Amino acid sequence: MITFDHVTFTYPQLNSSDAQEPVLKDISLEIAAGELALLVGATGSGKTTFLRSINGLVPHFSGGYLNGRVSINGRNTQDFAPRELADLVGFVPQDPLTGFVTDLVEDELAYSMESLGIDPQTMRRRVEETLDLLGLADLRNRPLRSLSGGQQQRVAIGSVLTAHPEVLVLDEPTSALDPGAAEEVLAALHRLVHDLGVTVVMAEHRLERVVQYADSILMMEHGRIDNGTPSSIMENSPIAPPVIHLGRLAGWNPLPVSIRDARRSAGPLRSSLAGQRPHLRVVPDSTPLIARVRDLDVGYGQRTVLRDISIDANAGEIIALMGRNGSGKSTLLRALIGLHNPSVGTVRINEINPAKMPARELIHHVGLVPQEPSDLFEAQSVALECRNSDSDAGCEAGSTRALLALMAPEIIDSTHPRDLSEGQQLILALCIVVAAKPPLLLLDEPTRGLDYPTKGKLADILRGLGETGHCVVMATHDVELVADLATRVIMLGDSEIVADGSTGTVITGSPMFAPQVAKILAPQQWLTVHQVERALNNRGRAETP
Repeated sequence: MITFDHVTFTYPQLNSSDAQEPVLKDISLEIAAGELALLVGATGSGKTTFLRSINGLVPHFSGGYLNGRVSINGRNTQDFAPRELADLVGFVPQDPLTGFVTDLVEDELAYSMESLGIDPQTMRRRVEETLDLLGLADLRNRPLRSLSGGQQQRVAIGSVLTAHPEVLVLDEPTSALDPGAAEEVLAALHRLVHDLGVTVVMAEHRLERVVQYADSILMMEHGRIDNGTPSSIMENSPIAPPVIHLGRLAGWNPLPVSIRDARRSAGPLRSSLAGQRPHLRVVPDSTPLIARVRDLDVGYGQRTVLRDISIDANAGEIIALMGRNGSGKSTLLRALIGLHNPSVGTVRINEINPAKMPARELIHHVGLVPQEPSDLFEAQSVALECRNSDSDAGCEAGSTRALLALMAPEIIDSTHPRDLSEGQQLILALCIVVAAKPPLLLLDEPTRGLDYPTKGKLADILRGLGETGHCVVMATHDVELVADLATRVIMLGDSEIVADGSTGTVITGSPMFAPQVAKILAPQQWLTVHQVERALNNRGRAETP
């Protein structure tokens, strides 16, 4: 179905004096019809370029130099423009807004079929099927720009599915979805593969969600790909979900790739951990109050998004806002930074109303990294963006660049910020906000597009900020990040707070939001592999005479 024959690709040179390194290097592989292939690799390793070469966006849209041959069902992508492959290949990008053509959900689902000349009766049936398949029926008449990031992601996937392509290419399809919505999408993809024979190629960083669905894994590193079965690739890969790391720690053979298989092997490990409790970071009650929200109501027109929200956020806390897509997490963050004036209630940051403060002063009190990090960019290069950030924040020259070098050393100064990968853009935006050292730091889906090593660096930085007295509030669907980092979880549902407590208390009891380790070792309340490893080491020292 999909064949790469000695494919090497190099983007156009940005500077005539610099030699451009190939992004894809001598890749040869085949992906069979009716297979779900999972593309894995570090942030910026070339995964998006590989995916875009499947439908011809590389090199037809990107420019550059492609040697070798990429063929889809016998069609050479260099001989066909992307529009001429639209009946064969459907592509869902990282940022769904970049692919939208219409204004309303239902119109977007129908657009690809209109372009292919499908008859109206078939179009109507397929739209209804897709609305039900992806849980979009209640949103059919909503403007696309009024949707949450996760809802937009589901519409983007649906707009491609309605055309019934033979090959479906997805770049981070679950990155903005809550766990329930992600499971729905992955189950739908699983049905397409197994029931209809659709070939799916998917890049995804959140392997804990998807690895059990994959027939094969394409491991990408420095432009080259090693492919094999999930178990064979995961056995030695440093990029792996918690279930794999837990299996390695426990010595399970073969390594399980699913929660179900891991639970079957976990009996002896549970026995070893019996009587021990996970080590958790606890924030003292005496820490200063940073933010106070009282009786907050926020709406859009006649629609209430938040109702009767009251929160105290203290220095040192790392608070995770969780809940399904559209539950109001992003709206609450925007209210905390003064972008939404509440219809009822008050918001105070260090006793200051953020909605009344000039932006140049506000950045020293509260900073927001939005879902679309490029919203913060205004310069033509990474270096200039960092210098502007230092100037705006009034900090020492080079501060922003030094932080960026710590988190993403592969980013080059001369690169245009909007040419960075999704994950790299997010890291740059975070550095810009953190440079002003606001006591309250707000992040909207901070790990979207990040690989495990980069996410680990991000967690270390946020943990360090918490330990030095900052308060971090992040809206996220990343349950593994929450398990590793958050000291407190606030769960939103139906416009209201439905749970507010310590991380272990809130998420271990949730079948939807529990991390992999909690599911494997239940009813014991372990959250991370690191906690388990620490407990086993302590037990071993205690047993040593």
